[in-house]
Amino acid sequence: QVQLVASGGGLVQPGGSLRLSCAASGFTFSRFAMRWFRQRPGKERELVAGITSSSGSTNYADFVKGRFTISRDNAKNTVYLQMNSLKPDDTAMYYCNANNYLFDYWGQGTQVTVSS
Repeated sequence: QVQLVASGGGLVQPGGSLRLSCAASGFTFSRFAMRWFRQRPGKERELVAGITSSSGSTNYADFVKGRFTISRDNAKNTVYLQMNSLKPDDTAMYYCNANNYLFDYWGQGTQVTVSS
């Protein structure tokens, strides 16, 4: 059974940091590209960051470049999103996604709220 369990969300003040984790099971994690998406209130889901399965190359949306870092630990079947310098506009439900062009899996999301 495929599972992607996201955690690490919460309430943080502007300028603060959070580290999201997404633990995967039920598929060969190392063979999947991993991505973080977010959905802000009233907005469509948008790509935040991605990391490839093999080389670990990363890509970021312009609105998080320099603030967020995606990484993965294939030994732990986990992908991370380190979020620094958080802004109120980063408030959203964050979802992890696993994709290998044949299959596309989604986690349940973790809520991030940036507010003073």
